[in-house]
Amino acid sequence: MDENRLGDFLRARRAALSPHEVGMPSHGTRRVAGLRREEVAVLAGVNADYYARLEQGRERNPSPQVIDALGHALHLDEDARTHLYRLAGAAPAGRPAPRRTEGVSPALRQLMDGYPNTPAFVMNRTLDLLAVNALAQALYSAFTPADNLARMTFLDPIGPTFYTDWNRAAQATVANLREATGLEPDNPRLRELVGTLTEGSADFARLWQSHTVRGKTRDAKHFHHPDVGPLTLTYQAFDVREAPGQQLVIYHAEPGSPSAHSLHLLGSLHATRRRAHAQHTADQPTHPGDPHQ
Repeated sequence: MDENRLGDFLRARRAALSPHEVGMPSHGTRRVAGLRREEVAVLAGVNADYYARLEQGRERNPSPQVIDALGHALHLDEDARTHLYRLAGAAPAGRPAPRRTEGVSPALRQLMDGYPNTPAFVMNRTLDLLAVNALAQALYSAFTPADNLARMTFLDPIGPTFYTDWNRAAQATVANLREATGLEPDNPRLRELVGTLTEGSADFARLWQSHTVRGKTRDAKHFHHPDVGPLTLTYQAFDVREAPGQQLVIYHAEPGSPSAHSLHLLGSLHATRRRAHAQHTADQPTHPGDPHQ
């Protein structure tokens, strides 16, 4: 993916800060956006040549003290600081990384199906939808296919209208994938996905270069479903203990709100269509020689 992930991240975060934001005077003409290398070195209290080597990839293993100083100098939030630690190979260790699994257990599927009035789904760090309940299937029914939230956001034609604030959704999606690169830098699925999105979407390619890192937030989600119109949903995300990297996500509409009514209507429409499809399939005549005849 990125051969010099640490250096790329430092350069991108440096470019995102102005001298004014860090309380430094600005002297002379600036050839590049943001802070100069020397200014970051001063803010972090490290040698300027050492910092240059970090960005160039000639030094890849700064001490935890240097990482903390750089995080402070670059005004990194908690998610971005943790990401910086991972890129520097200094993430908290002690135990081998747990093995990833993409299968969703029958017990978890049963739990999801126990939420008939709210969408629930399981996804992995690359935002693949591994399992959905009936209402989540209805929520994402406009996408063809509903397979990966990043692909759906950037490459599916319905994405820009389905996500009411598409720019915000796009930024959050890219930030989630950036966090995944720190957690699983050698994940082949992640490499493949980023390559596909970069090639297929100029917006993704631009946002990817910002190196913004963010985990899941608690912001409300705003959708516009082609069948029922606007939906405002809050959500909770739970790590799946038995399958590291998986999350169970449950959406929720405020009781009695227009979104709750629309969600109920969406569930009814989806159930009616599924019954009609099942009946149509059952009514199809069998052909001579059909082994099921």
